[in-house]
Amino acid sequence: MRILIYGAGVLGSYLAHVLVRGDNDVTMLARGRRVDELQKDGLVIRHYFQLHTTVDKVSVIRELRPEDEYDLIFVVMKYSDFQTVLPVLAANNSRHVVITGNNASPAEMLDYLQENSLVEKKVAFAFQNSGGWREEGRMICVRGPKVYMSIGGLGEELVWRSVIDQAFVNTNYKLTYYEDMEVWLKSHMMLILPMNFISPASNGNLRQAAGNKKLLNQVIDAIDEGHQVLEALGYTVTPASQPKLVREKRKMFYIGLKLVIAAPFGKILLSDRAVSADEMNALHHVFHELKQRANIPTPNWDQLANHGPSVFKLT
Repeated sequence: MRILIYGAGVLGSYLAHVLVRGDNDVTMLARGRRVDELQKDGLVIRHYFQLHTTVDKVSVIRELRPEDEYDLIFVVMKYSDFQTVLPVLAANNSRHVVITGNNASPAEMLDYLQENSLVEKKVAFAFQNSGGWREEGRMICVRGPKVYMSIGGLGEELVWRSVIDQAFVNTNYKLTYYEDMEVWLKSHMMLILPMNFISPASNGNLRQAAGNKKLLNQVIDAIDEGHQVLEALGYTVTPASQPKLVREKRKMFYIGLKLVIAAPFGKILLSDRAVSADEMNALHHVFHELKQRANIPTPNWDQLANHGPSVFKLT
């Protein structure tokens, strides 16, 4: 398949690696120095836990022109950057698009593409469970032995999923389909935002945070408050195991959270270089809007947010 990865950051780079190894014809859209790196040295990824480095050859472009047609486009970037890409996607002739990453407004993005595209667009939304950071000339990928992608449409069956499945036929990569990814993505937001308050609340000392019982319980309470906001608005938190973990298996969740923060990879997952402040800010603004609509108090969430950047301090 002819596939474009729109975005050459940590997540897009790993996805490109998987699809190249799956015998697809992969092109990456990159900017600035990243173009030179990819053209000169290839797609270089250091797999952190696997203790090895891979190098793949990929085609590279700097812009997506209307006439550039691909069988499938994965847009992989920060939530705060998606809006700048939508007009380019709408003008392009490719028909199948997967918008991948944290996303608090997928319905608005779908409406834009349907209303402004010159050809009918089939759009899915997805989230890839890997992380990492960028170093000079390479990406550091933090992942388990198998990477998963949660993917689906917005409240309806993804009738064109065979196109997506075909891209991953020869890969060790797990796709989990959901009927309503808007609910999944909003639910995920309620999980990750409180966890990303931990580092600023402890001045970056995660080992110290792991021993702070009050802080960890407040984070768990804040996650539950996020779930309550969604439920008050008529959403069913997805997956169902997420609210159960907070409410019915709280002790297990507390121990797991403590272990993650205390471990060396806790800093990798929650440090400034692994978490984008502008993306967290954009997501928190959406949470504030949801909270206002739900009209319920979130005292633990609000107190944790006071440790974040000034933009977090909303009233």
